[in-house]
Amino acid sequence: MRAEDVVCVLGKTEGNGGRNDFTRELAMSALEQLFAPRLGCAPDEVQDRVVFSFSGGTEGVVAPHMVVFVREGAPLAARAAHKRLMVATGHTRAFHPDEIGRMAQIEETARALGEIVAGLRLDSPADVHLVQMKGAIPPGTAARNDMVFSRAASALGVALALGESPRARLSDDAVCRDWELYSSVASCSAKPGLARTELLVFAMSPWAAGDLAIAHGVLRDLLDIDGIAGVRAALGARELVGVFAKSEADPRGTLRGRRHTMLSDDDISDTRYSRCVLASVLAATLGDTRVYVSTRAEHHGPLGGGPLALIGRM
Repeated sequence: MRAEDVVCVLGKTEGNGGRNDFTRELAMSALEQLFAPRLGCAPDEVQDRVVFSFSGGTEGVVAPHMVVFVREGAPLAARAAHKRLMVATGHTRAFHPDEIGRMAQIEETARALGEIVAGLRLDSPADVHLVQMKGAIPPGTAARNDMVFSRAASALGVALALGESPRARLSDDAVCRDWELYSSVASCSAKPGLARTELLVFAMSPWAAGDLAIAHGVLRDLLDIDGIAGVRAALGARELVGVFAKSEADPRGTLRGRRHTMLSDDDISDTRYSRCVLASVLAATLGDTRVYVSTRAEHHGPLGGGPLALIGRM
């Protein structure tokens, strides 16, 4: 592949996934050093050309890995008989700290996503199967300027743009309260110090000439083997290329009617628990340990569940 054709790199690094996890920055620094001479720019300019989205924490059987997406050529001149994967990137405007976790962030995220989707010439919003985001947490102090509310508002922005949640039900008070509102395709990890939200959109387009496809679904909980199998069957690919999911320890404290201790264990974070469980269930069901599981899922799927997207070679 040519460096100038690389759109984005998604990967799992083997840190703890917490605030003191340096492995994501280390991986991105290594890639900046790799790409800079090939792109003819300084290392600190590489992320203006290539989107890096790394998730820390490879608990259990997860293989540290990267999936590199490359865009070559131009869209087809005429519609193809089959839709194939198309990837596009974009970003919101810069946010003020007071806007995070509120309607301003939701509406701006929806606007930015709508602009990206319009450029893909899709048949319908249902052709969007994954929206990977780095949520903004701009410098400054404000009540909601944190990871929880940035993830939540980013997901609701996707839900608004794609018609998953009606605008009339969205408000500042609905964020992290009305759990009936969620997106089935959003996946956001918020980044302190990031002024704007970065978006990666994965969709199925009749104007794409590649050999990759994507399908998605919503898992009802960490043990939803049937849901995983359903997405795999819907994809129908001969080879899996990427597995992307959101996990969370059910905040109600139960899993299928039984009490769980992921939220009350003082030794192990609930984020590490839920990543390990879902990653293991995914690996066992799909027969592949190259799975990308990002944890905490406010408005990403129903409570205790989360979105799952599979990319495969047709």
